[in-house]
Amino acid sequence: MQCTLLIPDLFWPRETAAAVMSGLELPALAKVLARSRAERFAAITPEGWLCEAHHVERQQDWPIAPLTLELDGFEAGDAYWLRADPVHLKIERDRLLLVENALFEVSADEARAYTRTLNAYFASAGITFHAPRPKRWYVKLAQPPKLVTRSAYEAAGRDVNAQLPAGADALHWHGVFNEVQMLLHSTPENSAREERGEPVVNSVWFWGGGARQPVRARPFDAVWSDDALATALAAAAGAEAECVPADAAAWLAAAKARPTPYESHLVVIDALSAAAAHHDAETWRARLAALEAQWFAPLVQLLREGRLRRIALVVPGEAACRRFEVTRPNLFRFWRRAQGWTDDA
Repeated sequence: MQCTLLIPDLFWPRETAAAVMSGLELPALAKVLARSRAERFAAITPEGWLCEAHHVERQQDWPIAPLTLELDGFEAGDAYWLRADPVHLKIERDRLLLVENALFEVSADEARAYTRTLNAYFASAGITFHAPRPKRWYVKLAQPPKLVTRSAYEAAGRDVNAQLPAGADALHWHGVFNEVQMLLHSTPENSAREERGEPVVNSVWFWGGGARQPVRARPFDAVWSDDALATALAAAAGAEAECVPADAAAWLAAAKARPTPYESHLVVIDALSAAAAHHDAETWRARLAALEAQWFAPLVQLLREGRLRRIALVVPGEAACRRFEVTRPNLFRFWRRAQGWTDDA
């Protein structure tokens, strides 16, 4: 078998990387980075990498919304869809920061109530909100907008004013964004959340727009991921899709238990992104150390034993997308030392 790991935010930004990495022992990861065949590509988001790998063409955006919508049980048809995920906007000094919903809970009843409020106001404008999942909302549009968006992954932890959509229709959608905030501000659901000490759902994040198109490639036989897009692409491509196991040993056991053995596996691990987005170096360090113990060390051992043919590590980033591929013979390049521990090396 061969295993590809897609791990966003594996490298800390260069400016503070030395301090953050100090004292962190990662021998297996260091071995992969040092002894692999390394390649550097143009910067791309994890969503973009997944779409490119499955030969899904970019429209104005990567068409995330229609792909995950079908995973959530809706037919996308020929309509134009945008993701409109519930988020929390936090005031910090003179900035408004986006807090993604991976960091808080939203119930199904709350999602239905919020979208009822939004639809009562926006229906006449040809904007219809749907909430098939509590944390994945969508809008169906009468006409495709001229709009380029940034993913929630890109915007998390950042000033939303610098992350808002661009394009000929951008000003209109900036207005929609502001109207949504005003509508959600005074909802009973948010009042109840405030009383419970929970982050309020005070906005939505529009991103990933497009119309449904074919998924033309199946680059992996099996995809192990908790990410909706990766799962949707695997399903559309006819690949096996499973949740991420707890560690490499559990993954290997599950893969071996299949009645039909699969050769090519993709494991999507998103354990580091939230900590990186919100500059939580302590959590990022702890989670990276856990990945070393749970994934990197066991996979290197499987490669050494000949039970894996190849490990590939893909790291999307703002400066570049980097890929490291290591085979068993590569492990014996003892003279090579790890380099490139920062996001732009």
